[in-house]
Amino acid sequence: MSAAPEHPVGPPAPERPVVPPAPERSVVPPAPEPLFLPGLGALVVDTGQGDRVGEFRGVAGPYWSLRPVGGGTEWEAEPQRVRPALLMEQLRARTARLNARSRGEVL
Repeated sequence: MSAAPEHPVGPPAPERPVVPPAPERSVVPPAPEPLFLPGLGALVVDTGQGDRVGEFRGVAGPYWSLRPVGGGTEWEAEPQRVRPALLMEQLRARTARLNARSRGEVL
């Protein structure tokens, strides 16, 4: 009677190196830096709010503070979603403010 070999026939398989799993990465990339910093009172367009035109009031942490042309409640906008207002957009916003004032809706 012949004894069965304890190991399979052939050279042993080389050991595979143990590779640790890749570290988890954030799904949300960091926000890009804004392309410009407007001057105080400059008219800008917040594309994150449906192309809303507002006056730049300053920086509040990672956001910019904007307010409606001529006054009103300020809102915060993400800087990467803000661009300078075109001349036509500036004119439209100022005209809307003056029309509201003439109707007595604002002071």
